[in-house]
Amino acid sequence: MPSRVAEAPILPERGPGPVRVALSVNGAEHAMEIEPRVSLLDALRERLHKTGAKKGCDEGTCGACTVWVDGRRVLACLTLAIACEGREVTTIEGLAKGDELDAMQSAFIEQDAFQCGYCTPGQIMSAVALLKEGHASDDAEIREWMSGNICRCAAYPNIRAAVRAVRDQA
Repeated sequence: MPSRVAEAPILPERGPGPVRVALSVNGAEHAMEIEPRVSLLDALRERLHKTGAKKGCDEGTCGACTVWVDGRRVLACLTLAIACEGREVTTIEGLAKGDELDAMQSAFIEQDAFQCGYCTPGQIMSAVALLKEGHASDDAEIREWMSGNICRCAAYPNIRAAVRAVRDQA
């Protein structure tokens, strides 16, 4: 009986040694030689010097490394850089328009939604995304959809206030 599932194209084997990888980050194209096992987080921080996304747990549990790939939230520590070829990666550095902060960045400042600031880039990337996804009807929903981003300083009430402020501006 023939399969109804279309066969996936066979991709050329790359690796195990360093390979050329092209990434589009914040609208700019970057090419680099990396091993196929390099995480997106390490490529961003160590090769492209985009240090906004933080290495917290390096296990996908804290959310400090949250970035967008094609507009969707991903944990950069769990995402291979090579898997992002042909896709648009957006980091916290790509949110502002020149010197004009994104509305969420401004709201975090106005609502004092950070203390030590380590988790702030990941929190902001998630907060902007949850609004675009339509998950901010009330505090319970905001809390649930932000639950993958941990703040050791416990600035959660102020983070939710920042999300509400941007939501209510729209």
